[in-house]
Amino acid sequence: MNEAFYSVPKPQNEPVLNYSPGSTERKELESQLKSFRNQTVEIPLIIGGKEIFTGNMSSTEEPHYHKHTIANSHQATEADIGQAILEAQKAKKDWEHFSWQDRAAIFLKAAELLATRYRPILNAATMLNQSKTCHQAEIDSACELIDFFRFNAYFMEQIYKDQPSSSQGVWNRSEYRPLEGHIVAISPFNFTSISGNLPTAPAMMGNTVLWKPSGNSLFSSYWIMKLLEEAGLPPGVINFVPGPSSKISNALLNHQDMSGIHFTGSTSVFRKMWQGVGENIANYKSYPRIVGETGGKDFVFVHSDADHRAVATALLRGAFEYQGQKCSAASRAYISETIWPKIETDFLSQLSEVKMGDPTDFSVFVGAVIDEKSFDKISGYIERAKKSDSCKIIAGGKCNKSEGYFIEPTVIVTTDPNYETMKDELFGPVLTIYIYKDTAFEETLAICDSTSEYALTGAFFSRDRKAIVTATEKLRNAAGNFYINDKPTGAVVGQQPFGGARGSGTNDKAGSLLNLIRWTSPRTIKETFVPPRNYRYPYLS
Repeated sequence: MNEAFYSVPKPQNEPVLNYSPGSTERKELESQLKSFRNQTVEIPLIIGGKEIFTGNMSSTEEPHYHKHTIANSHQATEADIGQAILEAQKAKKDWEHFSWQDRAAIFLKAAELLATRYRPILNAATMLNQSKTCHQAEIDSACELIDFFRFNAYFMEQIYKDQPSSSQGVWNRSEYRPLEGHIVAISPFNFTSISGNLPTAPAMMGNTVLWKPSGNSLFSSYWIMKLLEEAGLPPGVINFVPGPSSKISNALLNHQDMSGIHFTGSTSVFRKMWQGVGENIANYKSYPRIVGETGGKDFVFVHSDADHRAVATALLRGAFEYQGQKCSAASRAYISETIWPKIETDFLSQLSEVKMGDPTDFSVFVGAVIDEKSFDKISGYIERAKKSDSCKIIAGGKCNKSEGYFIEPTVIVTTDPNYETMKDELFGPVLTIYIYKDTAFEETLAICDSTSEYALTGAFFSRDRKAIVTATEKLRNAAGNFYINDKPTGAVVGQQPFGGARGSGTNDKAGSLLNLIRWTSPRTIKETFVPPRNYRYPYLS
């Protein structure tokens, strides 16, 4: 047995490739896109390392061209969930006794595979499945997921190194055990990297997992599973169980050995799950850990002396990259009346150049929203804004779902800071702007803080340090990730740990040590080398 103390390589954030014309990465990506479009992949369940074909099928279409099916997926039943639980229990007996170095090696290998051979596979799958541009796919399904694998391995080492002090004659130790039971990971459609992190973060700490991916990202999620298998993840550690929530949720969440939920998705779904856990609390062997990142109504607040060109660019990128389907996307803005005319001119000028369409066309900046349900919801808000006396649409406003679910980047200016598009999470390419009087700066900060139930991300633009200090304090609880003179999107693993509070989740900060430690159950061990041999204390003499 090797008694050396190992350390994982210190992680560096994965460089973002630029996919310029003629580059190797662009040629590889274009080739993979063509390959995927020339086939329809059949996606099975993967339980205990075995592919399961249930015959209960669901199709996956390209959102920007919904007549084309890229995959047909088998859907899990309650019986399949029961089998997955048995396989997770079986796998855990060995997996939790793997050395942490051996667990780390699997995910470090997955990172290297993704940085090389799997990079075009995951990026192409994400572009087609979720209608992302090559750049949005690259920073998500390649770079961020690579970073999660590398940094989480490093954070795991730091957790195990954290040990208590010991007094003379005593040796105190801390053991970071995996939770007793299995984890349920429920991932969203909008980030392939999150889909990969939700099951792998608990698994890295010695847990076994049932992973239910979003029905709108099954294609890209399936390729993550294939990547992990090639990296050497043992059968049953992560069990891939796509299926309709209405049919499998009870089996996923009500089992006595369910010890944790790792979730990203809507606030309403998270609350319903939490309520269900509460109602079943007496049935669980342990109190389940519940970790969730949910909704956002993210703001950009602009002071009168901000750099107007920087603000215009931040609004465009923050609101409309990936069609506003980021939980961190800028969806409401509060802008000083003094600086608004300059921002408006530059913002609308830049926006007029933006091209919308099929993201496999590398000149496209905005693709389609994810599905018809989302399209109908967002277009409904736009139609109501057109009829509102308190709103004026100054850009976009057109919606068309004949071939793909396309909604133009839409900018609404409102005179009502409590209008519905200033409060509700739309999850689409709609930005609502409220123009405030310079004399009402602090009053408007209070409105920004209190308008929304969410507290995920927010940005403040100013060159005045006093204004920055004021806003940072007044908006202290309005965002878990706060940006000064930058857009509210684009958190980087290891640099800006991500998460918010209020209606935005449990703020357990994915991309940091804080998230990983939630998947452990620490045990303190005290060893006394020479214990007392008589009950009497000196004061009894």
